[in-house]
Amino acid sequence: MAGFTLVELMVTLVVAAVVLGIAVPNFTGLVNSSRLTAQANELVAGVQLARSEAIRLNRQVRFCGSQNGTSCLAAGDWTQWIVVRADTNELLHSGVVNPATRVYGDDPVMNFRSDGLARLANGTLANITMNICMPVSRPVDNIRQLNVTGGSRTNVASASGQGDCP
Repeated sequence: MAGFTLVELMVTLVVAAVVLGIAVPNFTGLVNSSRLTAQANELVAGVQLARSEAIRLNRQVRFCGSQNGTSCLAAGDWTQWIVVRADTNELLHSGVVNPATRVYGDDPVMNFRSDGLARLANGTLANITMNICMPVSRPVDNIRQLNVTGGSRTNVASASGQGDCP
């Protein structure tokens, strides 16, 4: 006789359940890490776009967080981001923040001058940190920090928020 017995079928189901029980939590961490990295990369692309547009237009361009997709935030969490000309507020590009992530930072506005460098109001080069966070325990490094230093150098670093978004 060919076929499976009920005992063999039950053993197979138990083994499959154990394997899934181990794999699913790890997969959740992988998906969350991927979401954080994707959001950080999108924001890096937005910063670089603002910088290149400032050089191309020979005008000051702003990269900033937004709630409505048309104007810059004064403070608070970002639901969208925009690139606008500083003199006319002409919208050059916009993007949406993944609702599963929280984006916030020291300064919600980066002003790129025509030399391609982000500067503060007093003319010094900007050093700005933006946080991209998910309030989850997996992955442990649930924060990505987008740093703009020396006016235009960008890098992304992982940090642990211990499951919280400070």
